[in-house]
Amino acid sequence: MNELTPLDAFHAAMQASPENDNARLRFYERMGDSELYLMLTEEARGQNLSPEVFEVADGRFVLAFDGAERLAQFAGCPAPYAALSGRALVQMLAGTDIGIGLNLEVAPSSILIPCEAISWLAETLDNVPKQVMSGIREVAAPAALPDALLSALGDKLALVAGLARNAYLCQVTHADGTRGHLLGFVDAPEPGQRALAQAVAEALTFSGIEAGALDVGFFAAEDAILPALTQNGLRFDLPQPRKPAATPVRAAPGSDPDRPPILR
Repeated sequence: MNELTPLDAFHAAMQASPENDNARLRFYERMGDSELYLMLTEEARGQNLSPEVFEVADGRFVLAFDGAERLAQFAGCPAPYAALSGRALVQMLAGTDIGIGLNLEVAPSSILIPCEAISWLAETLDNVPKQVMSGIREVAAPAALPDALLSALGDKLALVAGLARNAYLCQVTHADGTRGHLLGFVDAPEPGQRALAQAVAEALTFSGIEAGALDVGFFAAEDAILPALTQNGLRFDLPQPRKPAATPVRAAPGSDPDRPPILR
C-alpha cells in the first residue's frame, strides 16, 4: 500500500471543508508545486509528448500521478511517462478541452479536475505582481500582515533555491505618496526574476490575499536602498544550492621532494 503524500493531506483537508476556499486554494497550490507523472502513449521524444487521453461522461482527461509507483499501480504494468511539475502540466493543457485525472483509483487524492478549473488555474499561475525598481521615497517596517501570507511566502521561497541571496519584506512610500508593501530580492539574476515574481503571486493567491497587496523589486547588494531594506524589512533567506565537495588533489608520486616514492 502506498504511503500518504502531502497532496493526499491537502486533498483530505479540502474534502473535509467543502465551503473553505482557503483549503481548496492550498490543494491547487500543492498540485502546482508537485512533481507529477503524466501517462504517455509512447516514450517521449525530446520535448514531444503524447499523453494518454481518456474520455468519460465528464469530459476528456489526461492521467497524472504524484508518484511513479502510483502510475504503475494504475496501469498494472510499466508504462511510459513524463515527469513534470503540476504547474507545467496545467500550462500545457490551458486552452484545451482536456482536464486532469489525478491519482485515479490508487490514492485518497483521486480526483477529476475539469478543463474549466485548469483554465482558471493557468490564469492564476500566470499572474505576477507589479515590479518596482525605483521611485521609493521611504522604507519602513511592514505593517501587520496575515500569518497566512507570511507562511505562504516562506513556503514558496523555500522552493526557489539559488534564484536570489535573500529578500526583505517592507512597507514603502512611493514618490507620489502612495503606500504599499514590497518584497525586495537581493542579487537575483535576471533569468530567474520572473520565477520569483510568480512565486510571490502564487503565495498571495493561494493564501487568499488580494493580488495587488504586494509588489516585488530586484536590487543589487550595492544599491543605495539596500541599507534601508535590511534595517526595516522582514528578512527571508532563500536556500542556496549545495556546492559539490572538492575532490582532493593528490600529488603524483615522486613530485614532492620531501616525500619520495617508496620502491618495492
